Amino acid sequence: MFSFEDYKEIIRIIKSTGRYANYKEALNRDKFILMRHDVEYSVERAYNLSKVEASMDFTSTYFFQWTNNSYNILSRKNMDMVKDMHERGHEIGLHYALNGMTDMEQARKQIVKEINIISEMFGFKVDTFSVHRPSKDILRENIKLPGIINAYQDEFFTFAENVTADTQIAVKYMSDSNHTWRYGYPDEKNILGHGKVQILTHPFAWTKEGYDNFDNYKTLVTEKTEEVIHSINNECKDFVEYKDWFMEHAVLHE
Repeated sequence: MFSFEDYKEIIRIIKSTGRYANYKEALNRDKFILMRHDVEYSVERAYNLSKVEASMDFTSTYFFQWTNNSYNILSRKNMDMVKDMHERGHEIGLHYALNGMTDMEQARKQIVKEINIISEMFGFKVDTFSVHRPSKDILRENIKLPGIINAYQDEFFTFAENVTADTQIAVKYMSDSNHTWRYGYPDEKNILGHGKVQILTHPFAWTKEGYDNFDNYKTLVTEKTEEVIHSINNECKDFVEYKDWFMEHAVLHE
């Protein structure tokens, strides 16, 4: 369920409807399908997923964090990948992390600040955001900012205090959080059966092989460990004599 081939099938269904839209386009449509990606741990995995989309002449929206311990969005390597994605037609947005903030007015100010920083650093306008692990408080808040789109605002997301099978929803929302599809799998029934649809994926979960949850985390940790080793090696001349040892012992082998 998490291989590139699985993802291609989801795209095929979406394209067959003729209803795919980005967030700006969806504001003016009675029916739409939104495809969104929240990038949690790996810019490279997001970049790889974007290339799968490119192979099918498809673009979507990728939200990147400004405050993230797993990747630096402003490293040269990551900036090059994000800029390439943008040049190929993908929408780039902010994946905003509350980081414990509970004051909604302060959250509004911080969202604008982070969007302005990313726009300036990347050299293109960023005007869309999603919230990382949104609390009920921030979903209930239905934040709308001048000239900025919230992926969770009520045009794109139906908030309910307690969702049941009888809950009336204007927008069908599906998410692959925790390697499990919440609120339904994006198959033909769920995609075609609703006028308004928003699909969320987390690119670190998607690989060519389509690993289960444990093996996916295992390969992700290996990739990040190798990345750290190569980064140290590129910066520190005295590390070269230790590099092979770390690659042999610190990287998680089968």
